Amino acid sequence: MPAQKPGRPSSFPGVCPSGNLPESPALSHTARSQMWCLFMVIYFMVSFGTTHGVFRSRRSINPEANMNISQIISYWGYPDEKYDIVTEDGYILGLYRIPYGKTNNNNSAQRLVVYLQHGLLTSASSWISNLPNNSLGFVLADAGYDVWMGNSRGSTWSRKHKYLKTNSKEFWAFSFDEMAKYDLPASIDFVLKQTGQEEIFYIGHSQGTTIAFIAFSTFPKIAERIKIFFALAPVFSIKHTKCPLLKMAYKLKSIIKAFSGDEDFLPKTSFNKFVGSKLCPLPIFNKICVGNLFMIYGYDQENLNMSRLDVYFSQNPAGTSVQNMVHWSQLLYSTNLKAFDWGSPDLNLVHFNQTTSPSYDVTNMEVPTATWNGERDLLADPEDVETLRSEIKNHFYHKTISYYNHIDFLFGMDAYDQVYREIIDIIQVNL
Repeated sequence: MPAQKPGRPSSFPGVCPSGNLPESPALSHTARSQMWCLFMVIYFMVSFGTTHGVFRSRRSINPEANMNISQIISYWGYPDEKYDIVTEDGYILGLYRIPYGKTNNNNSAQRLVVYLQHGLLTSASSWISNLPNNSLGFVLADAGYDVWMGNSRGSTWSRKHKYLKTNSKEFWAFSFDEMAKYDLPASIDFVLKQTGQEEIFYIGHSQGTTIAFIAFSTFPKIAERIKIFFALAPVFSIKHTKCPLLKMAYKLKSIIKAFSGDEDFLPKTSFNKFVGSKLCPLPIFNKICVGNLFMIYGYDQENLNMSRLDVYFSQNPAGTSVQNMVHWSQLLYSTNLKAFDWGSPDLNLVHFNQTTSPSYDVTNMEVPTATWNGERDLLADPEDVETLRSEIKNHFYHKTISYYNHIDFLFGMDAYDQVYREIIDIIQVNL
């Protein structure tokens, strides 16, 4: 049964013009106004703050806003391990581990492995950005599991290569195709070898589910090592998506390429930290930060820990490639998940041995799968999720949460009660 939470408003009463979120292919006037308003407020705040010293004594509310993943884990008193793993095509990925929790601190005991994979434009920090009792990475560690958190190529902690320079076009010539083909197998293989486990539990959010659906339906040797696949806000088809960011990428592909040079898109920078730690905590800017967050992912202000905005905005966006965003834009209004279209029959022939990009078939996946989605999710639209569910062969559990948006699964204050506790219960039943 869908979880209910009555009395939720349908729009965000922020400083910028508000209204219903866009449902047409083009961005509405409201969406453009909010984006423009964000830019103007940033410009005003930077100019005014520099001139009048507004930020000179301002401190980040939460110290984690200026920390890396290892520092955040250690800050809360958990053990942390970091590994640099190399994919078959030479990308160096940051892989993070919380081997045990505060209360289960016998580091000689072998624990069941739970692997977490982040979504589009986020990183492994999204699993540890809330307080320990409401961050899935910490919750699982305290429940007695060996927690591993992957980072997809191009995100903040996976921007290195054995041979290619990060500022080269060749480095950024990838999309979620390569994340599924190279990143996920390399990460899972490393975890299995490091822990000596036969199987692991896999939890993905957003794009972290997409690459899993591809990998688990394409590579049987990887799929057979997955005990259960937990899909949070699963994304396979985006035919009905209402996400303004993807629609903007679709409409402005040439502009994005011109400004980004076919390289990285929305990477984490010092400006992220400035906005997160200096601007978002200010009352005058707080509503703008939240409004733009909800404009992309869906509205649910009551379930967001407003005191953690500086952490969310300092750690995100974590970047990806322009090619990845173009790939997503290619899939708008399509019921099929296809590989990246390289733009010509000749190029497709080189990459796929056929003139068109091939489709992925989730019906080939045999992994036992549980799914959770939100009715207010603008990216993983409920209609698309319903279509996906009907195509998963070994689908044994589903829950729709009526008031959840795309990031409630990461940052929602009641995420433990609505999602995390259920994940732990399912794992315990399937030991």
